[in-house]
Amino acid sequence: MAKDLLFEIGLEEMPARFIRGAMEQLKDRTVKWLDEQLIRHGEVAVYATPRRLAVLVKEVADKQEDVHEEVKGPSRKIALDENGQWSKAALGFARSQGADPEQFTFKELGGTEYVYISKSRNGVETSSIVAEGLLSILHAMNFPKNMRWASYDFKFVRPIRWIVALLGSEIIDIEITGVKSGNVTRGHRFLGGEIVIGQPADYVEALRSGYVIADVNERKEMIVQQINSLAKAQGWNISVKDDLLEEVLFLVETPTVLYGTFEESFLHIPQEVLITSMREHQRYFPVLNDQGELLPYFVTVRNGNAEHLELIARGNEKVLRARLSDAKFFYEEDQKLAIKDALSKLESIVFHEELGTVGDKVRRIRRNAEKLSAVLKTDAGTTEAVNRTAEICKFDLVTQMVYEFPELQGVMGEDYARKAGEPEAAAKAIFEHYQPRFAGDAVPASEVGSIVSIADKIDTIAGCFSIGIVPTGSQDPYGLRRQAAGIVQIILEHKLSLALPVLFDIALETHEHFHELKRTKDEILKDLTDFFGLRIKKTLSDHVRYDVVDAVISAGYDDVVSVVSRGETLMAAVKQDDFKTTVESFGRVSNLAAKASAEKVRSDLLNDPAESQLYEAWKSVTAAYREALEQRDAAQALKLISGLKESITLFFDKVMVMAEDETVRANRLALLKAIDEELSMFADFSKLVWA
Repeated sequence: MAKDLLFEIGLEEMPARFIRGAMEQLKDRTVKWLDEQLIRHGEVAVYATPRRLAVLVKEVADKQEDVHEEVKGPSRKIALDENGQWSKAALGFARSQGADPEQFTFKELGGTEYVYISKSRNGVETSSIVAEGLLSILHAMNFPKNMRWASYDFKFVRPIRWIVALLGSEIIDIEITGVKSGNVTRGHRFLGGEIVIGQPADYVEALRSGYVIADVNERKEMIVQQINSLAKAQGWNISVKDDLLEEVLFLVETPTVLYGTFEESFLHIPQEVLITSMREHQRYFPVLNDQGELLPYFVTVRNGNAEHLELIARGNEKVLRARLSDAKFFYEEDQKLAIKDALSKLESIVFHEELGTVGDKVRRIRRNAEKLSAVLKTDAGTTEAVNRTAEICKFDLVTQMVYEFPELQGVMGEDYARKAGEPEAAAKAIFEHYQPRFAGDAVPASEVGSIVSIADKIDTIAGCFSIGIVPTGSQDPYGLRRQAAGIVQIILEHKLSLALPVLFDIALETHEHFHELKRTKDEILKDLTDFFGLRIKKTLSDHVRYDVVDAVISAGYDDVVSVVSRGETLMAAVKQDDFKTTVESFGRVSNLAAKASAEKVRSDLLNDPAESQLYEAWKSVTAAYREALEQRDAAQALKLISGLKESITLFFDKVMVMAEDETVRANRLALLKAIDEELSMFADFSKLVWA
């Protein structure tokens, strides 16, 4: 008879950021163990709060499935020696299966006889192995950080305080770190007490009676519903970021939303500062009006019921007042620091021991930005703004506000620069040059911000590559992948005419100017090219088929805008029914083009109308095709070369390419080679895969 299984691990409060991963890990490991043991089961639910991780498995079979299987061994020819005795291979097979050769049978498979062993095993009672299984799950779990307590040789995310392990109503007897399993759980630390679980199915409701909402989704819905109700009642817009909601979700067991106020005098501080202080220090949700302006209120989630909320609100207000007073002090003190004095302090901050100080980095950014402006042919006003932005873009790193909240770098720089009378374009670009900060973030809106952002990011990447720091596997401590992806994103968004080799040369020349490279320039350029190629592949792979990605990448990706345009255009084309025949015609050209030795096509040797037609068709589209590629008009370029299909087909139908006359043969191959060279500028069409 099937029974439900409940396994709850009671702990000291866990870090909120660890809990979802731990919860999912517990579920996965439990399901894996049951499946490996051939124990049938029903639905699996997982629960978590700051003080517990739990899994509830419905309808767990009372015993393992019986196993009946035939295992194939070596063929008869290998299993028997020349004397008809069992060979070493056969005897080894028997040992590996824990069987006797006398159990061997022969069966034919595909015209060959093989040795087989029939094996049977009766399943054991689930109750006899479940304790060992739960302990193995506990020992297998891993976390970003672990603790070891008392004298136990066991590490876990936090000390274990109780364990509930039930199969039906029966307690599964296990013990770890001196804690024995039972059927008693704990309710809310302050509002609840000990709770006896009679059956696993009672778990969620039993905890609810102890002021614990065990179901993560239910708890989240409660928080969101209460926030929405409060916003509607007060006429507010309450800013709820997913990451903060996720953290708050795992800080409470019974959520109750409440709000408090703070003095309006704090509102003269930039609202990003106030919001960051509320979110990072207090886990509060900020309150905004319809125009997105901060109001003097905050929303928080209490771990408890709705009693004494006014008292709780006053306590939170007192704490927030102190936090905001600190922020106000930092903000006012920072404005006393002149930008030139801040810049001089950058000389004492190490960027990297082999790449110098942040002051050194700023000088490299300035040089990169100046050269990028020249390549992009910016006007005088833009060039001046780029130079000033590059010169002061890092000054806010030495401010007290950024020291307290590193995530405000750029935000404070923009505000302080504007107040110091810097040009608006430069002030805005100080913030923008950090963009995009993460996947999905916006790119700099202005040309000035875009140029300085690229100058900064390529300096970091090229600098790290120059001293041998190249990301491998999952290791990327300097966030180089993110920064390279940011450069690609900026180039695409603004359709910049900036070839990657030019960008790499600028960055490496700058590093060579300021310090000696520790690797050869060729080695660094190869690594940079491959590294950015992977970033472009990733960008394309988000919406383009893998074979299309390979095809256009093979044609070159120096021009990021061009390769993405070609990828998107080719992806649209392969969905059309008649495009396969076009690609097949391209393939016939490519296959024979590889045999060509002559470099030039002689029109006087074209003696067949079909080859003359192909030659004229090719000549008529070449200039327009190259112009379309130059203008990044991939759709027009593909249309032009696709128009060659009929002439190519006629050519192969009417013309013997491998003519006996060596001169004629070489000329025809040269024609195919010339056409193939044009086609390969768009893509390597041979990489396309057809179902």
